[in-house]
Amino acid sequence: MAASLAAPSGPATAWLTPWLAQLPPPAGDLAAVQQRGRRALAEQPLPGGRDEAWRFTDLSLLAKLPLDPATAAEPLPALPPEQPEVLRLQLDGVSDPLAGLSLPAGLTPLNASELAQGLGHTLAATGCQHHWPVELNHATAGRVLALRVASRARVRLELVSSQPAALLPLRLLLVLEEKAELELSQLLLAEQPGLTSLVLEAHLARSARLEHGLVALGMPQAALLGQIAVEQEPESAVALTAVTAGWGLARLEPRLSQVDGQAHSTLRGLQLVDGRQIADTHSHVHFGGPEGQLDQLHKAVAAGQGRSVFNGAVRVPRAAQRTNAAQLSRNLLLSDRARIDTKPELEIVADDVKCAHGATVSSLQTEELFYLQSRGIDADQAAGLLKRAFCEEVLRQLPAPARACCPPERLQLDLP
Repeated sequence: MAASLAAPSGPATAWLTPWLAQLPPPAGDLAAVQQRGRRALAEQPLPGGRDEAWRFTDLSLLAKLPLDPATAAEPLPALPPEQPEVLRLQLDGVSDPLAGLSLPAGLTPLNASELAQGLGHTLAATGCQHHWPVELNHATAGRVLALRVASRARVRLELVSSQPAALLPLRLLLVLEEKAELELSQLLLAEQPGLTSLVLEAHLARSARLEHGLVALGMPQAALLGQIAVEQEPESAVALTAVTAGWGLARLEPRLSQVDGQAHSTLRGLQLVDGRQIADTHSHVHFGGPEGQLDQLHKAVAAGQGRSVFNGAVRVPRAAQRTNAAQLSRNLLLSDRARIDTKPELEIVADDVKCAHGATVSSLQTEELFYLQSRGIDADQAAGLLKRAFCEEVLRQLPAPARACCPPERLQLDLP
């Protein structure tokens, strides 16, 4: 008989039970999902140091944040102009982002039966449907943006969100039909204390292509918990690029499953921490068949007393012969009080594969600084240029609308 999950207890989780009790009653299209999520949160313990996947992630900040669900849209700050042929939508967790809009050709909302069939399917397929951040989103999200990209259509979409002094739960479901193409730029902003919870599911049919660029810019009194789950059918391609900076706590979990192999996955990540900030990325890629490809690069810049965590898991079972996977973690340590924990991880059962992984941690090189200073560039500018160059390898992979929202000065790359 399976053992039952222990209920949350102890000072670290004392806030959770009263918070669940004061949530408004489940309502709307996601009422059943909300009910299941709240039940799950009440039954399973808050992740902590005894859980290997969470042992470096301190969730104590959550107890200090305003976590009432958002009830009104937050005004957006000034943003770069919309780019041609890009549809910009505001996601606020409250209003319908599609109200009054004419969608571009090839992009349609999922109907109720399609939503019921598809919601949660990719979370289950990638093994994260019961992860604590997912259940938190389930318990609170009242809306879902569910879209289909038609076969052979090419769509460019930009999603922007500004977190109020509250909990902002965002839920997305994307279905890409055969040979469909979607360029998705996503901007998450937090200029007030609170929590942004993101759950994104995407299913790619044969030969479909998804390019997703996520830029998340926060503040030390704000937290981000993000889950990105992607299913890939053969000959599909996905490119995920994520940039996080400024959050007191930021945790992203991209999980990809190549259902029958013969697909291509590209992962790019950049996290910047300073002060006492924590940025944590846990990625997981599973190859369900032969001839799959993975190209993954994760970078981090840690200053002050910031902490960067990266755990990249790649699973290559016996069925995944002729897999070609490369994973690299490169990190820049700018303070002797900052910390970087990195663990690229390969689990290979197949015997005909090309798989490699590696990790490096370094500081700004004295020789490079000296070279720039010898050309008349002062020390602070030289350090800024080297940091920009280090980050540029990831930043240049963002779709144009996402990149326009994170110029170097906004990422504080000019600071020593």
